[in-house]
Amino acid sequence: MAFLTAAQIEQVDDRKYEDVEVHEWGGTVRVVGLSGSDRDSYEAAFVDAKGKPASQRLRNVRAKLLVKCLVDGEFNRLFTDDKAKTLGEKNGAVVDRLFDVARLLSGIGQGAVEEGKDDSETAPSDSSTSE
Repeated sequence: MAFLTAAQIEQVDDRKYEDVEVHEWGGTVRVVGLSGSDRDSYEAAFVDAKGKPASQRLRNVRAKLLVKCLVDGEFNRLFTDDKAKTLGEKNGAVVDRLFDVARLLSGIGQGAVEEGKDDSETAPSDSSTSE
């Protein structure tokens, strides 16, 4: 058995992506999975200082992932993080479909997603429009 070297690992382009036809939008989008550090950052945004889920941060959880995962043909992000609210206002079925692809490509488990949905659905509403 031959073991990989650090240099070999660093040279591998292991990005997972899927091109998804979105009839509602009239075209195809590319969804790329998060890197390990991007996934950690994404998940950390949803917990408080004690590591407990911060339900107010779970609002728009699907679009918050999609802005990080929708890219062009050269893997440049289509949206900045501050566009999550705008993307979240698109067709819910489309957002949900793309979210499922992004979640799978990023290795984010369904259990964590369901927990986030439950928390965000029961969270009290506030008047803040900031993400």
